[in-house]
Amino acid sequence: MPGTNLTRDEAQRRARLLTVDAYEVDLDLSGAQEGGDADGSGHGTFRSATTVRFDSAEAGADTFIDLVAPAVHEVRLNGEALDAAEVFKDSRIALTGLRAGRNELRVVADCAYTNTGEGLHRFVDPVDQQAYLYTQFEVPDARRVYASFEQPDLKATFQFTVKAPEGWTVISNSPTPEPSDNIWRFEPTPRISTYITALIAGPYHSVHSTYEKDGRTVPLGIYCRPSLAEHLDADEIFAVTRQGFDWFQEKFDYAYPFAKYDQLFVPEFNAGAMENAGAVTIRDQYVFRSKVTDAAYEVRAETILHELAHMWFGDLVTMEWWNDLWLNESFATYTSIACQAYAPGSKWPHSWTTFANSMKTWAYRQDQLPSTHPIMAEINDLDDVLVNFDGITYAKGASVLKQLVAYVGMDEFFQGVQAYFKAHAYGNTRLSDLLGALEETSGRDLKTWSKKWLETAGINILRPEIEVDAQGVITSFAVRQEAPALPAGAKGEPVLRPHRIAVGAYELEGGKLVRTERIELDVDGELTAVPQLVGKARPAVILLNDDDLSYAKVRLDEESLKTVTEHLGDFTESLPRALSWASAWDMTRDGELATRDYLSLVLSGIGKESDIGVVQSLHRQVKLALDLYAAPEWRETGLATWTAAALEQLRAAKPGSDHQLAWARAFAASARTDEQLDLLQGLLEGTEEISGLAVDTELRWSLVHRLAATGRADEKTIAAELDRDKTSAGERYAASARAARPTAEAKDAAWASVVESDQLPNSLQESVIGGFVQTDQRELLAPYTAKYFAAVKDIWNSRSHEMAQQIAVGLYPALQVSQETLDATDAWLASAEPSAALRRLMTESRAGIERALKAQKADAAA
Repeated sequence: MPGTNLTRDEAQRRARLLTVDAYEVDLDLSGAQEGGDADGSGHGTFRSATTVRFDSAEAGADTFIDLVAPAVHEVRLNGEALDAAEVFKDSRIALTGLRAGRNELRVVADCAYTNTGEGLHRFVDPVDQQAYLYTQFEVPDARRVYASFEQPDLKATFQFTVKAPEGWTVISNSPTPEPSDNIWRFEPTPRISTYITALIAGPYHSVHSTYEKDGRTVPLGIYCRPSLAEHLDADEIFAVTRQGFDWFQEKFDYAYPFAKYDQLFVPEFNAGAMENAGAVTIRDQYVFRSKVTDAAYEVRAETILHELAHMWFGDLVTMEWWNDLWLNESFATYTSIACQAYAPGSKWPHSWTTFANSMKTWAYRQDQLPSTHPIMAEINDLDDVLVNFDGITYAKGASVLKQLVAYVGMDEFFQGVQAYFKAHAYGNTRLSDLLGALEETSGRDLKTWSKKWLETAGINILRPEIEVDAQGVITSFAVRQEAPALPAGAKGEPVLRPHRIAVGAYELEGGKLVRTERIELDVDGELTAVPQLVGKARPAVILLNDDDLSYAKVRLDEESLKTVTEHLGDFTESLPRALSWASAWDMTRDGELATRDYLSLVLSGIGKESDIGVVQSLHRQVKLALDLYAAPEWRETGLATWTAAALEQLRAAKPGSDHQLAWARAFAASARTDEQLDLLQGLLEGTEEISGLAVDTELRWSLVHRLAATGRADEKTIAAELDRDKTSAGERYAASARAARPTAEAKDAAWASVVESDQLPNSLQESVIGGFVQTDQRELLAPYTAKYFAAVKDIWNSRSHEMAQQIAVGLYPALQVSQETLDATDAWLASAEPSAALRRLMTESRAGIERALKAQKADAAA
């Protein structure tokens, strides 16, 4: 039985048979405020009527259309009524005896609202008690709202008609029409894929503007719930959006392909954002209710630009099948960060530092798991793709695209992209279509490059090999490339790859590390000579992969490592600092650098780190290293050292600065002594003050959470804070704080609400899981290891993908770093017969325990 799955073979057969012309989708959402049908029955469904016109290449052929719905009332193929009870099963409607040429299908069904962030999500705002709806269809969930041929290469036009409650606004891919009797009739879309169609409905607040260029006006809209309107910085969002329009239209040489561009900040969104054509949905945590650092604005801007880039790459030209998902996401990631780095007037010209510091470290982490896979993954069915939104698909893919740009040249890269858009507009493509265009413009043969970079897994290591004479003059310099064995269980063989890298030479000048020379070259094979450095005095630091052009682990020679350890904070530029920080973190994760030595390195250099994104990343990494990679007998010493240093930095930081806020959050996350917790309590109650630090709504919740986790805040305190913040965000924070309390009763209640009940919406479930898992509560959480393994398979089989994955990953006993946890995982894997997707998640979690054990051993030996 297919269930809700679809295989690639099935999709290919269907694509060979069918050409889809047009959908007309009529939805009755008039009962959405009450939670059900227009009759007010409130049983959580809405009426969906779909008419789809398509051509069949053969007479008498059989196929199917996809639908996930509680009830089907009518199926009519070419005017003939079919028995719904007979043809609708396993989320499919069987269609037999097709005509050659044009066919018309009508399906009328009751589809269900969800609270999981999949399909048509329904949310009630506690502030105004109004319902707000939005769709999320990637990968296969348009079929939860209307009958569809759910695969990206069966593009069609879509005409939506929606009946909505009085006073609501309805937004879709086409421009919003004037309603008549609360019915909204949208114009047909251009030819697009089902997964980027969208409907957003409710009494949303909106701000409107335009983008003007070359005589064309594109209407721009920004939407959020009225309860967030006072916090919506629309001018800032429009500014980033216009910058993206300017840069992308110039680089792509193709006008924005849709009639308008709306950005909708929606509640309880699972991802960062979604590239629905002309109607991008974005998680509404990006409407900042309190002070955040510039790093948060930078990340939000990257998200905005990422989705805008998708309007061309993904929406205008779309992958044929999900094995090219990586290219879709990597292109959007690469171009969004390039836009931030190079667009005139950008606020974030240092965006490649952020990329090296966050995206790259995610990629390196993912690529060292047993589940590592080639960038161009084998996607045999929908289950495969659902767990493939990972660090390979997004971060390694974007890293390798950056390497490709260095390899072929930026001008040549974008010339190839321009030809690609012109050739394939409103169509579907494979990777070979893009590479062919790039070969044309660059003159480079990319077949070998593609095979080694895209069709193999794993990371190369680059090391310098230097010989100097008695006077310190370099007599020999080469780059050695290694291909370490892939993680146990990973498929494939390690390979050496062609790398385009820069080698940077740095000298200490006035206490600062300044780059004095840069050499760019191709590295291929095991050993590549660099004759340009021979005969020159050996510099203080030699940095391979300077400017972060390639994707590789980099190791420093002994002398460079000594200098960097003493002067890491003294690089004049942020990117070499970020590369050095990332290398130190990588060595810590690999057990090559003891956690206590990593802590010392960070404490010696972080005070000089000006890039706030790097500072916040170091905060997270130090905390993770102390919690998981420190020898257990030394862990408390390390945490005490870190927390004391965080408080010292907090008090020393410039009042009102981003650094002050970041250090306040770092201190709040690990405060442990009575004196430290008294300070948190005092900041919360207003009896303590740190000059310039605004103890606003979000920071207050951080304080409450830590006080709850340490037993200092009880239910009364949490309820009082929720009374101050009666919003959906407040409800999430309160749920997390309750789950964080260090009592058996609190843990049992949290566990029951997530595992034994399926009533929590996605965002509350995520919050409860986050509160439940507290690093200071290992003993309290230990009994839940056996409960987890007893429950996880049934949860996977009975919950939606998003909800099940939250539980499978979030409740895995990652804090129980022991051989016993490895044994329990192995026993489960051997007996449970999990699906491939669940097996993958479990082996990834298991690898985390294995890595932590190795790192703890290294730390204990230090």
